[in-house]
Amino acid sequence: MAASAPETAFALSAATPPVAEKRPTRRVTHGRVLDDPYAWLAAESWREVLSDPATLPSDIADLVRAENAYCNAALAPLGALREKLQTELRGRIKEDDSEPPWPDGPHAYFERFREGGEHTLYCRAPRGGGEEHILFDGDEEAGEAHFFDIGEIDHSPDHAQLAWSVDDKGSEYYSIRTRAIADGKDRPDVVTHSDGSMVWSADSTSFYYVRVDENHRTAQVFRHDVGADPASDALIVEERDPAWFVSLDRSRCGRFAIVAIRGHDASECHLIDIRDKHAKPRLVAPREPKLRYDVEPHGDDLYIRANADGAEDFAIFRAPLTSAARADWRMVVPHVSGRLIVVGTVYARHLAWVERENGLPRIMIRELASGEEHAIAFAEEAYALRLQTGLEFDTEVLRFTYSSMTTPEETYDYDMRARARLLLKREEIPSGHDPKNYVTRRLFARASDGVEVPVTVLHRADLALGGGAPTLLYGYGAYGHPLSASFDSHALSLVDRGFVYALAHTRGGTDKGWSWYENGKLEHKTNTFTDFIAAARHLIAAGYAKEGGIIAQGASAGGMLMGAIANMAPELFSGVIAGVPFVDVLSTMLRDDLPLTPPEWEEWGNPIADAAAYDRLAAYSPYDNVAAKAYPAILALAGLTDPRVTYWEPLKWVARLRERMTGGGPVLLRTNMEAGHAGASGRFERLEEVALEWAFALACAGRAGA
Repeated sequence: MAASAPETAFALSAATPPVAEKRPTRRVTHGRVLDDPYAWLAAESWREVLSDPATLPSDIADLVRAENAYCNAALAPLGALREKLQTELRGRIKEDDSEPPWPDGPHAYFERFREGGEHTLYCRAPRGGGEEHILFDGDEEAGEAHFFDIGEIDHSPDHAQLAWSVDDKGSEYYSIRTRAIADGKDRPDVVTHSDGSMVWSADSTSFYYVRVDENHRTAQVFRHDVGADPASDALIVEERDPAWFVSLDRSRCGRFAIVAIRGHDASECHLIDIRDKHAKPRLVAPREPKLRYDVEPHGDDLYIRANADGAEDFAIFRAPLTSAARADWRMVVPHVSGRLIVVGTVYARHLAWVERENGLPRIMIRELASGEEHAIAFAEEAYALRLQTGLEFDTEVLRFTYSSMTTPEETYDYDMRARARLLLKREEIPSGHDPKNYVTRRLFARASDGVEVPVTVLHRADLALGGGAPTLLYGYGAYGHPLSASFDSHALSLVDRGFVYALAHTRGGTDKGWSWYENGKLEHKTNTFTDFIAAARHLIAAGYAKEGGIIAQGASAGGMLMGAIANMAPELFSGVIAGVPFVDVLSTMLRDDLPLTPPEWEEWGNPIADAAAYDRLAAYSPYDNVAAKAYPAILALAGLTDPRVTYWEPLKWVARLRERMTGGGPVLLRTNMEAGHAGASGRFERLEEVALEWAFALACAGRAGA
């Protein structure tokens, strides 16, 4: 049974939950019957809602508002704790923080915040030092907007213009504007419905961008001439298969725009010569089933990170730029099973890449002329490295960041020729932080089929272990995304109150190589769920946690994980925090009109075409498997304009939970009416959401007074 602590903690509130109306709906697929009395909560006008939340039908809007009112009432006793948490979370943020400048030609560009500011300032100064010039003031541009997410800010090659993109709804429809740096004024032409990315032409008269279609899919690349009517923009690349996404980036050498077109199991790349406005995109290598690759041009060559020729964990190849057909690829960094090449880039005289082995990353550097290699690595049990490629191609300097769960982020400039690192910045924690007061460990839990699942833990050095401490266990496990053992100042609010904070590196990520991902998708998806449960049981057996005393947390696909483990092993958890949870898996995969459904069939399976896939999804879809049993306390968080996990998934889930559960709870849902998948856009506004989650976790642990 779930621990009784959350019931006691929440007994202070006498709030009554809303009851969603049941409207019989039946769908038959492959002879299987799906009865869904809450299907009506998915508004037919969902596309319009993304652009204008006021178009949500009134009966649905009334229920969403009632859920918010209930959540607020139920958590009202935690009001003082939430305020206290928000204050201490803010106290760990350097309010006037700034990043080290990036040199580019005669200038150095950087982002910073003003004290009390929610949004970034994009600035530049003369290279080598001099007076700062604010090119873009995010606080001023945001004004009184409830939501203001800056996509990209990019200066033109001639350093005379700025292009910037913003989403003001949370729906991930970005508008792009340009301004003359000399007078700071934006031009009247505005590109709408983009994904927020842009690449300037070499002559600074136009830029390339990705347009998002009516089903919220990135399918086209256009070129926009600065000052022209966007209706006249030239179509450059179009992808007609709805299962593939288009993205855009500038090559490191600055000569090309790279158009990457990706499905969940393959990719292909096109190069656009940005020096020639009339240049046609050139396909590097046509898509092949299971072939994943990305490219970086270098002079007359092309460097390619790919899983070709059996390189499951990727290798790096080189080919002639003018003839990069598969037959011309030559392996220059060999494949090693279990050593995943995560990302690579190339400079004028060096090749650099990040690889991960046994869950730990390192940066590798190769001098192109001599072929000599060396590594940048650290000695902690668990840590995170991030490569920052910079603005210049002809340089000896690579920038990277290092952190661990105990060590705040450090930014280094690394001289690839001299093999010397220079510390540029150490993340400041204004309220104070001593890494020696904390311990991080890498544990291994044995899964049900015998594999070892990494678990990273953080706790105070003076915490007495053995009897089981309150524990927050975080998981994700999808799309090949690993969990990074990086510093998170927010976690300290739990750890300093006696919590163990843990990450479960389940299958579905690439924490232990590409096979770790393959064994957590499609017919192997349930490994993600059982790995998380194995991690929880290992923490209990090792004395870090106790049964019924773990708070589980995950978001998006990790929210699906939360729904699944709540169904499978509710007795282990006192609480579940499910952010924008993808819990209505079967119904969503049966709707090919939704933004992510066709691309996601490669991740989950296509229940429309495949009866076996239907049965697999039906067997674990969290919404469809809610049963008559006691559930832990559950806090679900949603965004009304979320195009990735639509608002109705958690809305349906909480309705079904309350209908079927026999005890436990409460089950709470909070929907942000002015945001989407990522929640609030301001850096301090986000803290209110974190404080809510942490207050809920403390209440579940019976420590709401801490």
